[in-house]
Amino acid sequence: MRFKLAAYAGSHRLLQPAIALFTMMLIFYSSAVPAGKELASYADSAGLLIIVFAWAARGLLDTEPSGQRLISMTAAGSPGREIGAGLLAALAVNLGLAAVATVFPLVAGFSAAPSPGDLARGAGLHLLGLFAGTALGALTSRPILASPAAAMLALFGGYLALLLLSLTPAGGFTVPIMPWIRAANAGTLDEILLQVAAATFFWSAAATACYVRLRRTRP
Repeated sequence: MRFKLAAYAGSHRLLQPAIALFTMMLIFYSSAVPAGKELASYADSAGLLIIVFAWAARGLLDTEPSGQRLISMTAAGSPGREIGAGLLAALAVNLGLAAVATVFPLVAGFSAAPSPGDLARGAGLHLLGLFAGTALGALTSRPILASPAAAMLALFGGYLALLLLSLTPAGGFTVPIMPWIRAANAGTLDEILLQVAAATFFWSAAATACYVRLRRTRP
């Protein structure tokens, strides 16, 4: 993990999702969020930042050339340890980005401080977003899709597909981005939070398992 994080930082690839994150934060909070709307704002942020989390994860997993990944597998002792280290490093980076997205509005976005419950719910939604984004980024990384053009199309296309599916009646059983946004705006998030979390974790875990299986055949 330390090696992968150091390589990612040294490659300056982190600048791309970081700039995208701060740009989105400035747009989200260009005007102060009215009191009582903090959770709705967090829900919007968590849903839209999935693409940034995916971009960051893909960038980290793309940092090493194919030959270096093979060397890393040998040094780690097994392919599974190298693959796991990459995923954990991507999660660590996205956890940092999610923390920024959660803290930034407290400093420069909300007209009033959110309640502890809304703050916890907002942080939880960003956590769901980073798991979904990390899985999407992994599936579009270079070891899976060698063509950069195809990978970027798959990344943005996959995110749009998630948004569109979440608008359908089956949205609650996919990654339910729009359901959690709508519920947060309507004040009914607690009623569906367990279902939202279960669906997001299920599909994120399924996508991650698919990535791990493909990586074992495409180092």
